Amino acid sequence: MDLTSKQRAQLRGLANGIDTIIQVGKDGLGENLIRQADDALEARELVKGRVLDNNLEYDARTAAEALAKATRSEVVQVIGTKFVLYRESHSKPREKRIQLVKSKPKKQA
Repeated sequence: MDLTSKQRAQLRGLANGIDTIIQVGKDGLGENLIRQADDALEARELVKGRVLDNNLEYDARTAAEALAKATRSEVVQVIGTKFVLYRESHSKPREKRIQLVKSKPKKQA
């Protein structure tokens, strides 16, 4: 699922109020970190992560892309050492999920 720019903007706004819950440290992207991120995405749909200074292998962009690929999620934003990931939850009822802005069909000229 590719996010439109309006959907990304909506998710960036929602991400402002949430705390960082994923931290990529000196161990990099291990199996435990991927499982933790996967569980957090299923429970919350939108998670914020951070790459710590002691990590020499990853910067925020590469860590976010690798974690997104491993958890089947989308990178919403990367700023400095922080990143935001989104994946629609399948365990929550539809009315409790984040409702993304619908993209309008393009008009034919």
